[in-house]
Amino acid sequence: MSKSATANWQGSGKEGIGNLSTESNALNKVQYSWKSRFADGPGTNPEELIAAAHAGCFSMKLSFVLGEAGFTPEHIETKAAVTLENGSITASHLVLKAKVPGISETVFQKCADDAKASCPVSKVLNAKITLEAKLVEIV
Repeated sequence: MSKSATANWQGSGKEGIGNLSTESNALNKVQYSWKSRFADGPGTNPEELIAAAHAGCFSMKLSFVLGEAGFTPEHIETKAAVTLENGSITASHLVLKAKVPGISETVFQKCADDAKASCPVSKVLNAKITLEAKLVEIV
């Protein structure tokens, strides 16, 4: 399988503007710029998109890992915060909240750690990846 995205950029690094599009059209000429990356400008930026990809990939991988362990999650919510320092992505911090009926805290943490290590986006990032996993009780 191969997926693609296209970036178009016009102008200098700081004053220029670009747009991002994906093969699926989930993103269709979405604006990005120096301001959206390093200040409070409109649009997205590569780090935000990597964070979204990491959160989505990890959540889906955790669902598969839980299934292999005999559990079906009721809800998985993952927030990823990507850190950019000195021109490099240095970290991705995952914060997980999940409702998983019948699972123990020990098994849940093991499954979360497995998903963190084995999701494809975790594997491609050359960064420190940390995880806070919280099992939420079903009311």
